[in-house]
Amino acid sequence: MEGNQKILKLAVSIGELMLKSGGEIYRVQDTMELILKAYGIADYNVFVVSNGIFATVHEEREDRGSMVRYVPLGSVHLERITELNQLSREICEGNLSLEEAYRRLEYCKKLPSARNWTLLLASGMGCAGFGYTYGCRWQECALAFVLGILLQGFLIASRRVKLSRFVVNIIGSGLVSIVSFGLAALGLVFLQDKVIIGTIFLLVPGVALTTSIRELFNGDYLSGSIHLADALMTAACIAVGVGAAVRIFQMFGGAGL
Repeated sequence: MEGNQKILKLAVSIGELMLKSGGEIYRVQDTMELILKAYGIADYNVFVVSNGIFATVHEEREDRGSMVRYVPLGSVHLERITELNQLSREICEGNLSLEEAYRRLEYCKKLPSARNWTLLLASGMGCAGFGYTYGCRWQECALAFVLGILLQGFLIASRRVKLSRFVVNIIGSGLVSIVSFGLAALGLVFLQDKVIIGTIFLLVPGVALTTSIRELFNGDYLSGSIHLADALMTAACIAVGVGAAVRIFQMFGGAGL
């Protein structure tokens, strides 16, 4: 592979991994441009959107190159973004050869996600904390903790069968609501609405919504609209799941719903 093509591929691959891991659009684009400059390429064009990267180098020369990557929306991986940022800094400081940069990129690709038990524990604690914020007593916080673990367990299991994210959100929010209503029907007295709200916060697309607003203010209207649509659709799916559970219990004579 020619030198310019290797440099272009490195920049695009780093940008793609950052985008998959939840990196912001303008940071991904800046990082790619700085890497190209660091390796001596002055004639380049880079365009990044929420789910795609377009890049060209030396359009007027015989050794010109171009690359396009489709990048599906993924989950946030902050450790990987941190490592990629450090990699780009060392490249810009001139501390890494092209071969060394490729080796570091492979290391970043292999960084593991959080372990399942860590996700389960963090989800339970987070749901209990949100429940407390919304007025839950210690009994409801304990229940939200258990439901948070249950919901995260469902999310982990759903990744293995590769369900649509929208279907997962509908089923997940419905599952939490049905379990909550079921416990109430068995005679357990607690604030159902507070517990459900605290638990389904695990599904709320806060990062996507915040990112969309930032991108719209930065003038990245296409990327901002994509993230905003994703956040709104996720919120709608959560509402559908909870609403379906409420309707099911009303049909079977659930009082107070």
